[in-house]
Amino acid sequence: MRLLDVDALACSQHGLITQTTSGLSKAAWHRAVNAGQIEQLHPRVARLAGTARTPEQGIAAAVFAAGPGALASHRSAARLWGVPRPDQDPIDVIVADGRRPRLDGVVVHRPRDRDDLRPQRRSGIACTNVLRMVCDLGAVDAIAVSTAIGHVLATEQANLDALEAVARRHGRRGRHGVVALRRAIDEWSIDSKPADSILETAMAALIKRYTLPPVVFHPVIEGREVDFRVCGTPIILECDGWAHHGADRAGFERDRERDADLIAAGWIIVRFTYRAITSTPTLIAARIERTYSRWACVAPPDAA
Repeated sequence: MRLLDVDALACSQHGLITQTTSGLSKAAWHRAVNAGQIEQLHPRVARLAGTARTPEQGIAAAVFAAGPGALASHRSAARLWGVPRPDQDPIDVIVADGRRPRLDGVVVHRPRDRDDLRPQRRSGIACTNVLRMVCDLGAVDAIAVSTAIGHVLATEQANLDALEAVARRHGRRGRHGVVALRRAIDEWSIDSKPADSILETAMAALIKRYTLPPVVFHPVIEGREVDFRVCGTPIILECDGWAHHGADRAGFERDRERDADLIAAGWIIVRFTYRAITSTPTLIAARIERTYSRWACVAPPDAA
Protein backbone atom coordinates (compact mmCIF):
# COMPACT_ATOMS: atom_id res chain seq x y z
CA MET A 1 0.00 0.00 0.00
CA ARG A 2 1.31 3.46 -0.88
CA LEU A 3 2.10 5.97 1.89
CA LEU A 4 -0.73 8.22 0.68
CA ASP A 5 -3.17 5.34 1.06
CA VAL A 6 -1.88 4.62 4.59
CA ASP A 7 -2.37 8.29 5.51
CA ALA A 8 -5.96 8.21 4.24
CA LEU A 9 -6.67 4.99 6.11
CA ALA A 10 -5.25 6.38 9.35
CA CYS A 11 -7.27 9.59 9.02
CA SER A 12 -10.46 7.52 8.88
CA GLN A 13 -9.73 5.60 12.09
CA HIS A 14 -8.28 7.95 14.72
CA GLY A 15 -4.79 8.03 13.22
CA LEU A 16 -4.42 4.24 13.42
CA ILE A 17 -3.44 1.51 11.01
CA THR A 18 -3.15 -2.25 11.37
CA GLN A 19 -0.67 -4.44 9.59
CA THR A 20 -3.49 -6.34 7.89
CA THR A 21 -5.47 -3.38 6.56
CA SER A 22 -2.40 -1.33 5.65
CA GLY A 23 -1.18 -3.96 3.21
CA LEU A 24 2.34 -3.66 4.60
CA SER A 25 4.42 -6.80 4.77
CA LYS A 26 5.85 -7.83 8.13
CA ALA A 27 9.26 -6.55 7.06
CA ALA A 28 7.86 -3.25 5.76
CA TRP A 29 5.87 -2.82 8.98
CA HIS A 30 8.98 -3.21 11.14
CA ARG A 31 10.94 -0.85 8.89
CA ALA A 32 8.25 1.80 9.33
CA VAL A 33 8.33 1.31 13.12
CA ASN A 34 12.14 1.54 13.22
CA ALA A 35 12.08 4.65 11.02
CA GLY A 36 9.61 6.38 13.35
CA GLN A 37 6.92 6.63 10.67
CA ILE A 38 4.52 4.67 12.85
CA GLU A 39 4.42 3.90 16.58
CA GLN A 40 3.32 0.42 17.52
CA LEU A 41 0.72 0.55 20.32
CA HIS A 42 -0.17 -3.14 20.33
CA PRO A 43 1.00 -6.06 18.18
CA ARG A 44 0.14 -5.20 14.54
CA VAL A 45 -1.62 -1.97 15.56
CA ALA A 46 0.10 1.40 15.28
CA ARG A 47 -0.55 5.13 15.26
CA LEU A 48 0.75 7.24 12.43
CA ALA A 49 3.49 9.61 13.57
CA GLY A 50 2.17 13.11 14.18
CA THR A 51 -1.45 12.15 14.82
CA ALA A 52 -3.17 13.43 17.96
CA ARG A 53 -3.07 11.18 21.01
CA THR A 54 -6.63 10.97 22.31
CA PRO A 55 -8.54 8.61 24.61
CA GLU A 56 -10.59 7.59 21.56
CA GLN A 57 -7.41 6.63 19.70
CA GLY A 58 -6.39 4.40 22.60
CA ILE A 59 -9.82 2.77 22.70
CA ALA A 60 -9.85 2.15 18.94
CA ALA A 61 -6.33 0.66 19.09
CA ALA A 62 -7.40 -1.77 21.82
CA VAL A 63 -10.48 -2.87 19.86
CA PHE A 64 -8.34 -3.50 16.76
CA ALA A 65 -5.75 -5.41 18.78
CA ALA A 66 -8.32 -7.56 20.59
CA GLY A 67 -9.36 -9.09 17.28
CA PRO A 68 -12.55 -9.71 15.29
CA GLY A 69 -15.76 -9.20 17.24
CA ALA A 70 -14.13 -7.16 20.01
CA LEU A 71 -16.13 -4.24 21.39
CA ALA A 72 -15.25 -1.24 23.53
CA SER A 73 -17.15 -1.74 26.77
CA HIS A 74 -17.63 -0.64 30.39
CA ARG A 75 -15.80 2.69 30.99
CA SER A 76 -14.67 2.99 27.39
CA ALA A 77 -18.17 2.49 26.02
CA ALA A 78 -19.48 5.05 28.52
CA ARG A 79 -17.03 7.61 27.14
CA LEU A 80 -18.01 6.81 23.55
CA TRP A 81 -21.69 7.31 24.45
CA GLY A 82 -20.83 10.76 25.78
CA VAL A 83 -20.83 10.06 29.52
CA PRO A 84 -18.22 12.33 31.16
CA ARG A 85 -15.27 10.11 32.06
CA PRO A 86 -11.67 10.78 33.19
CA ASP A 87 -9.10 10.83 30.39
CA GLN A 88 -7.00 8.49 32.55
CA ASP A 89 -9.61 5.71 32.55
CA PRO A 90 -8.37 2.17 31.86
CA ILE A 91 -9.50 0.90 28.48
CA ASP A 92 -12.15 -1.84 28.56
CA VAL A 93 -12.93 -4.27 25.74
CA ILE A 94 -15.15 -7.32 25.49
CA VAL A 95 -13.91 -10.19 23.31
CA ALA A 96 -16.25 -12.39 21.34
CA ASP A 97 -14.87 -15.84 22.11
CA GLY A 98 -12.66 -17.68 24.55
CA ARG A 99 -9.57 -15.58 23.78
CA ARG A 100 -8.23 -13.16 26.38
CA PRO A 101 -5.32 -11.35 24.72
CA ARG A 102 -2.79 -9.56 26.93
CA LEU A 103 -2.72 -5.90 25.93
CA ASP A 104 -0.85 -3.18 27.78
CA GLY A 105 -3.19 -0.76 29.55
CA VAL A 106 -6.31 -2.69 28.52
CA VAL A 107 -8.77 -4.63 30.67
CA VAL A 108 -10.06 -7.51 28.54
CA HIS A 109 -13.46 -8.91 29.57
CA ARG A 110 -14.81 -12.30 28.55
CA PRO A 111 -18.35 -12.30 29.99
CA ARG A 112 -20.58 -15.32 30.25
CA ASP A 113 -23.57 -13.01 29.79
CA ARG A 114 -23.81 -12.52 26.02
CA ASP A 115 -27.17 -10.68 25.98
CA ASP A 116 -27.39 -7.23 24.36
CA LEU A 117 -24.00 -7.51 22.66
CA ARG A 118 -25.06 -6.47 19.18
CA PRO A 119 -22.29 -4.08 18.11
CA GLN A 120 -22.86 -0.35 17.81
CA ARG A 121 -20.47 2.23 16.38
CA ARG A 122 -19.62 5.45 18.18
CA SER A 123 -16.95 7.77 16.80
CA GLY A 124 -16.29 5.00 14.28
CA ILE A 125 -15.43 2.49 17.02
CA ALA A 126 -17.27 -0.79 17.63
CA CYS A 127 -18.74 -0.73 21.12
CA THR A 128 -21.54 -2.10 23.28
CA ASN A 129 -24.95 -0.49 23.07
CA VAL A 130 -26.03 2.07 25.62
CA LEU A 131 -28.15 -0.39 27.65
CA ARG A 132 -25.40 -2.99 27.89
CA MET A 133 -22.99 -0.17 28.80
CA VAL A 134 -24.95 0.87 31.89
CA CYS A 135 -25.14 -2.79 32.99
CA ASP A 136 -21.39 -3.33 32.63
CA LEU A 137 -20.26 -0.01 34.07
CA GLY A 138 -21.37 -0.92 37.59
CA ALA A 139 -18.99 -3.87 37.63
CA VAL A 140 -15.95 -1.57 37.38
CA ASP A 141 -17.21 1.81 38.69
CA ALA A 142 -20.41 1.45 40.68
CA ILE A 143 -20.47 5.07 41.84
CA ALA A 144 -20.45 6.33 38.24
CA VAL A 145 -23.62 4.48 37.19
CA SER A 146 -25.92 7.19 38.51
CA THR A 147 -24.07 9.81 36.44
CA ALA A 148 -24.31 7.54 33.39
CA ILE A 149 -28.06 7.06 33.90
CA GLY A 150 -28.50 10.82 34.18
CA HIS A 151 -26.65 11.31 30.90
CA VAL A 152 -28.62 8.60 29.13
CA LEU A 153 -31.94 10.09 30.26
CA ALA A 154 -30.93 13.70 29.57
CA THR A 155 -29.80 12.92 26.03
CA GLU A 156 -32.81 10.64 25.41
CA GLN A 157 -30.62 7.68 24.48
CA ALA A 158 -32.97 5.50 26.54
CA ASN A 159 -35.90 5.94 28.91
CA LEU A 160 -36.55 4.52 32.36
CA ASP A 161 -38.72 1.71 30.98
CA ALA A 162 -35.86 0.48 28.79
CA LEU A 163 -33.39 0.76 31.67
CA GLU A 164 -35.66 -1.18 34.02
CA ALA A 165 -36.16 -3.85 31.34
CA VAL A 166 -32.43 -4.34 30.84
CA ALA A 167 -31.89 -4.55 34.60
CA ARG A 168 -34.48 -7.36 34.76
CA ARG A 169 -32.96 -9.11 31.76
CA HIS A 170 -29.49 -9.13 33.28
CA GLY A 171 -30.56 -9.55 36.90
CA ARG A 172 -29.22 -13.01 37.54
CA ARG A 173 -27.03 -14.35 40.31
CA GLY A 174 -23.39 -13.42 39.88
CA ARG A 175 -24.05 -10.66 37.31
CA HIS A 176 -21.77 -7.84 38.42
CA GLY A 177 -23.01 -4.30 37.98
CA VAL A 178 -26.77 -4.86 38.09
CA VAL A 179 -27.06 -3.91 41.78
CA ALA A 180 -25.50 -0.52 41.02
CA LEU A 181 -27.75 -0.16 37.96
CA ARG A 182 -30.91 -0.85 39.96
CA ARG A 183 -29.85 1.60 42.65
CA ALA A 184 -29.24 4.31 40.06
CA ILE A 185 -32.59 3.64 38.36
CA ASP A 186 -34.33 3.98 41.72
CA GLU A 187 -32.62 7.32 42.36
CA TRP A 188 -33.74 8.74 39.04
CA SER A 189 -37.18 7.11 39.11
CA ILE A 190 -38.20 8.86 42.34
CA ASP A 191 -36.40 12.07 41.37
CA SER A 192 -34.39 12.03 44.59
CA LYS A 193 -31.20 12.94 42.75
CA PRO A 194 -31.07 16.45 41.28
CA ALA A 195 -30.67 16.40 37.51
CA ASP A 196 -28.22 19.29 37.91
CA SER A 197 -25.62 16.97 39.41
CA ILE A 198 -24.81 15.51 35.99
CA LEU A 199 -24.82 19.00 34.48
CA GLU A 200 -22.27 20.15 37.04
CA THR A 201 -20.04 17.15 36.28
CA ALA A 202 -20.22 17.74 32.53
CA MET A 203 -19.47 21.45 32.84
CA ALA A 204 -16.53 20.80 35.19
CA ALA A 205 -15.08 18.35 32.67
CA LEU A 206 -15.52 20.85 29.82
CA ILE A 207 -13.84 23.67 31.77
CA LYS A 208 -10.87 21.46 32.66
CA ARG A 209 -10.48 20.07 29.13
CA TYR A 210 -10.49 23.50 27.46
CA THR A 211 -8.81 25.42 30.33
CA LEU A 212 -11.68 27.88 30.56
CA PRO A 213 -12.04 30.43 33.36
CA PRO A 214 -13.43 28.81 36.55
CA VAL A 215 -17.14 28.93 37.34
CA VAL A 216 -19.25 28.69 40.48
CA PHE A 217 -22.27 26.39 40.44
CA HIS A 218 -25.75 27.61 41.47
CA PRO A 219 -24.88 31.07 42.77
CA VAL A 220 -27.74 33.35 43.80
CA ILE A 221 -27.69 36.52 41.69
CA GLU A 222 -30.17 39.37 42.06
CA GLY A 223 -32.10 37.11 44.42
CA ARG A 224 -32.37 34.27 41.89
CA GLU A 225 -30.43 31.03 41.53
CA VAL A 226 -28.64 30.52 38.20
CA ASP A 227 -26.73 27.53 36.84
CA PHE A 228 -23.18 28.89 36.61
CA ARG A 229 -21.34 32.19 36.92
CA VAL A 230 -17.89 32.69 35.44
CA CYS A 231 -15.89 33.77 38.49
CA GLY A 232 -15.05 37.45 38.68
CA THR A 233 -17.25 38.36 35.70
CA PRO A 234 -20.89 39.24 35.00
CA ILE A 235 -21.17 36.19 32.71
CA ILE A 236 -23.93 33.71 33.59
CA LEU A 237 -24.12 30.29 31.91
CA GLU A 238 -27.58 28.74 31.76
CA CYS A 239 -28.57 25.29 30.54
CA ASP A 240 -31.88 24.48 28.84
CA GLY A 241 -33.48 21.08 28.80
CA TRP A 242 -33.91 20.00 32.44
CA ALA A 243 -37.21 19.54 34.24
CA HIS A 244 -37.00 22.92 35.94
CA HIS A 245 -35.52 24.71 32.92
CA GLY A 246 -38.37 25.32 30.54
CA ALA A 247 -40.20 21.99 30.67
CA ASP A 248 -43.46 23.80 29.89
CA ARG A 249 -44.44 27.05 28.23
CA ALA A 250 -44.93 28.87 31.53
CA GLY A 251 -41.48 27.81 32.69
CA PHE A 252 -40.00 28.93 29.39
CA GLU A 253 -41.58 32.36 29.76
CA ARG A 254 -40.38 32.68 33.38
CA ASP A 255 -36.81 31.87 32.33
CA ARG A 256 -36.89 34.53 29.61
CA GLU A 257 -38.35 37.14 31.95
CA ARG A 258 -35.58 36.37 34.43
CA ASP A 259 -33.00 36.68 31.63
CA ALA A 260 -34.39 40.08 30.70
CA ASP A 261 -34.19 41.28 34.33
CA LEU A 262 -30.59 40.06 34.69
CA ILE A 263 -29.52 41.62 31.38
CA ALA A 264 -31.10 44.91 32.43
CA ALA A 265 -29.03 44.72 35.63
CA GLY A 266 -25.83 44.35 33.59
CA TRP A 267 -25.39 40.57 33.52
CA ILE A 268 -24.43 38.64 30.36
CA ILE A 269 -26.45 35.46 29.72
CA VAL A 270 -25.12 32.56 27.64
CA ARG A 271 -27.53 29.66 27.07
CA PHE A 272 -26.76 26.15 25.86
CA THR A 273 -28.10 22.60 26.29
CA TYR A 274 -26.66 19.64 28.15
CA ARG A 275 -26.70 17.72 24.86
CA ALA A 276 -24.50 20.41 23.31
CA ILE A 277 -22.05 20.27 26.24
CA THR A 278 -21.50 16.55 25.73
CA SER A 279 -21.86 16.26 21.93
CA THR A 280 -20.24 19.50 20.71
CA PRO A 281 -18.02 20.61 23.61
CA THR A 282 -15.56 22.44 21.34
CA LEU A 283 -18.32 24.75 20.08
CA ILE A 284 -19.61 25.43 23.60
CA ALA A 285 -16.09 26.10 24.89
CA ALA A 286 -15.45 28.49 22.00
CA ARG A 287 -18.69 30.37 22.70
CA ILE A 288 -17.82 30.78 26.38
CA GLU A 289 -14.26 31.84 25.52
CA ARG A 290 -15.49 34.44 22.99
CA THR A 291 -17.92 35.87 25.52
CA TYR A 292 -15.22 36.05 28.18
CA SER A 293 -12.75 37.67 25.77
CA ARG A 294 -15.26 40.34 24.69
CA TRP A 295 -16.06 41.15 28.32
CA ALA A 296 -12.36 41.29 29.26
CA CYS A 297 -11.71 43.80 26.46
CA VAL A 298 -14.20 46.31 27.84
CA ALA A 299 -14.08 45.53 31.57
CA PRO A 300 -12.63 48.22 33.84
CA PRO A 301 -9.33 47.28 35.55
CA ASP A 302 -11.03 46.69 38.91
CA ALA A 303 -13.93 44.60 37.52
CA ALA A 304 -14.87 41.76 39.80
